Amino acid sequence: MLSLYTTVLRYCSTRGVSRSIATSSRRSSDALFQADTTYNNPKIPFSFSKENLKRAEEIVSHYPPQYKKAAVIPLLDLGQRQNKGWTSISVMNYVAKFLEMPPMRVYEVATFYTMFNREPIGDNFVQICTTTPCMLRGSTEILDTALAHLKLKHAGETTQDGKFTVIEVECQGACSNAPMMVVGDDFYEDLTSASTKKVLDSFAKGQKPKPGPQSGRHTSENSAGLTALTSKPYGPGEFCQPEFK
Repeated sequence: MLSLYTTVLRYCSTRGVSRSIATSSRRSSDALFQADTTYNNPKIPFSFSKENLKRAEEIVSHYPPQYKKAAVIPLLDLGQRQNKGWTSISVMNYVAKFLEMPPMRVYEVATFYTMFNREPIGDNFVQICTTTPCMLRGSTEILDTALAHLKLKHAGETTQDGKFTVIEVECQGACSNAPMMVVGDDFYEDLTSASTKKVLDSFAKGQKPKPGPQSGRHTSENSAGLTALTSKPYGPGEFCQPEFK
């Protein structure tokens, strides 16, 4: 018995019926990936500095040769840091060539992880967490304070002087010290409106305030003080049976 597909083909061929096939011109993957701009296009050269090239080779050496593409994330991070905090198409293409990967595979990684910035950012990259624990501790006020203090209308914008970019992010893993924000690679925790302004003002002056809790407490210790391990710790042999002393 003939299949329906074969029957239709024979019917069409005997009656001169034909169907055109739509086609499109071939385009390179980077052309499909983004629209080129004056500041972000494949013609802008990029290569690792001498120091970063040495670092990249050291990173790749941790992987078997057939799996060196696994180094794509640390190498993209290295390129982003060299490229003033953002990952341009030239950075991605360079990493793809360095790891002998199809460029599209690198694009897929760079667009999946929010740690890679696809647009230029300010000198100080401010990431304010607004996930539930921080929200319950007042992160909305912290975000509004930062935007107002830097004269920005919305998260995701950069100040006119190029000193700050402020974005809203998901959990940064410092829930016990909420609300918090990340500036560069450092955490600033236990924030209030006043301490948020103080931290931002320090960065605006070219200074680097001390990271960590801004409330005076040490790391993540209970803000009400110790509630456990308050007595003298046992010494060697204390409370042991005589035969074990």
